[in-house]
Amino acid sequence: MRTVIFDLDGTLADTSGDLLAAANHCFRAMGLGDVLTAADAGVALRGGRMMLSTGLERVGQMSDATISEYYPVLLEAYADAIDTHTVMYPGAMEAVEALKTMGYGVGICTNKPEGLAETLMARLGVRNEFASLVGADTLPVRKPDPEPLFEAARRAGGTPEACVLIGDSDTDRKTSANAGVPSVLVTFGPSGEDMAALKPEALLDVYSDLPTVVERLIGRN
Repeated sequence: MRTVIFDLDGTLADTSGDLLAAANHCFRAMGLGDVLTAADAGVALRGGRMMLSTGLERVGQMSDATISEYYPVLLEAYADAIDTHTVMYPGAMEAVEALKTMGYGVGICTNKPEGLAETLMARLGVRNEFASLVGADTLPVRKPDPEPLFEAARRAGGTPEACVLIGDSDTDRKTSANAGVPSVLVTFGPSGEDMAALKPEALLDVYSDLPTVVERLIGRN
């Protein structure tokens, strides 16, 4: 079976608001106030450690020890309010349903911790629409190592060499390149204007185009 594997943050859902809130919770605990703003959505989608390092650099207090200390605090704060602001991108689930109707297996490969990803997708009411979910800690390695992508494809009922990765970052582009499979990078996220420079096999402006793009890249089952 051919499979379509999605990144989560910045690809299926805009999670930046809740991620930024969790980071600012940490900065307030440090006595720094709210350091990150909505303009840092692109930073948020690169993960908790990136948010902490960016904020600390901004106020001239960069410290690896501080990042290590507050990363668990950030994860706890995020878990407590994981779906306050998060929304699925327009047309995402309609595209997923169309792909399944066409016979593709559909899964998720994210660098969000698996437990948080499972919780978020369940809270959004869409977890059961995906045959697999592989997170940052599901395996000993994470993206851009290709093995999490391969595992997501296998768990979705497919073979690793017959998948396509839908993502929004250089990490996703590197993952697909390392796996030797095509990537489709979305242009509607915070870093959308940077995606063309990564030279993916396709760019995606709207989710309604995805079934056609996938069929062109990997054929049909």
